[in-house]
Amino acid sequence: MDDKVSDLSAFRIIAENRKGVLRDISTVVAGHNANILMVHQEIFDSGPFDGMAELYMEYDHCSDSSAMFAKLNEIESVREVTAVEPFSHIFGTRVIIIGGGAQVAQVALGAVNEADRHNIRGERISVDTIPLVGEKTVAQAVDAVARLPRAAILVLAGSLMGGEISRAADRVREAGIPVIALKMAGSIPQHVDMVVTDPIQAGVFAVMHVSGQAVFDINRVRGKEF
Repeated sequence: MDDKVSDLSAFRIIAENRKGVLRDISTVVAGHNANILMVHQEIFDSGPFDGMAELYMEYDHCSDSSAMFAKLNEIESVREVTAVEPFSHIFGTRVIIIGGGAQVAQVALGAVNEADRHNIRGERISVDTIPLVGEKTVAQAVDAVARLPRAAILVLAGSLMGGEISRAADRVREAGIPVIALKMAGSIPQHVDMVVTDPIQAGVFAVMHVSGQAVFDINRVRGKEF
């Protein structure tokens, strides 16, 4: 595992849903020289913590995690502090597949099978899919990929894509995330890093690119069609 990834730590906090809670927590974290790398917050809408907030943080370079947790527990609004494994240690690098249902399913088939080969050897590669219909809906999802934690590559799986989807794909690539597309109608093939005819192979290529063990590098075949 990469040293940068292995140095990560994380915690989960259950706290009251009120103003200033995030400020109080981040103040304690900063006070222990921890560098916050990721924050996720949501409100419970059922169960024993209904109406309360859940906060998840990933951090590194903490001077004393035990002392930090003790201080966090002293915050009046905090109910529970638990050390947890970072998402990157569990789900790892993410392959994102967006498009039509049938095509998404076939790309996912190739990606999951290839990811299994690597994960059984100690890697962590996860596959996330969502079948969507409509130019605006798909474009919004594509744009959101650049905001997803640990998203490393995007596969666009469909039979017709262009317009705003193509512009969204350009923005994702500008954010440093490569994009593979199936061979399809529309302008999208001119706005991606690689075009692949076989959806199963597209999924395999995507996983091979993000793997730390595979020799495939999309940068070497950028602009080509397979």
